Amino acid sequence: MRSPTVTPQLQRIAAQAIREPDRVCTTLAHLIDVEFLREAYGQTRQASAPGIDGVTAQAYAEHLDENRRDLHERLRRGRYQAPPGERVWLEKDDGGQRPIGTPTFEDTMVQRAVAMRLEAIYEQDFHDCSYGFRQGRSPHDALHE
Repeated sequence: MRSPTVTPQLQRIAAQAIREPDRVCTTLAHLIDVEFLREAYGQTRQASAPGIDGVTAQAYAEHLDENRRDLHERLRRGRYQAPPGERVWLEKDDGGQRPIGTPTFEDTMVQRAVAMRLEAIYEQDFHDCSYGFRQGRSPHDALHE
């Protein structure tokens, strides 16, 4: 993997995906532990707007260890359910507005953890000339190439 955030655990998953390309992964819950949630927290944008629950990254961090343990327990038991996104209207250049959904900070962190795991599993399946939605690559890189 080329990601600058690769941990030994992610490297093992990537190596397993290379060795066993036909292996089927039915769930990611067992691959996300409390410590991995700490890493996902660190990679989640701290300045993002709070979601429907009003919890900011700073408020979540006040009880980070407790929050991570609780989140991990809900993920492990299959009780985690993403809360609805808050609808926010953004101004457009033409004077109109467009809606976007703002997830809660905790849900953004879960999304980051899942994305990190999926990147480790699927990164080696991509060709070097593939740029779409890959960490460390952008549409500008594709155009430059």
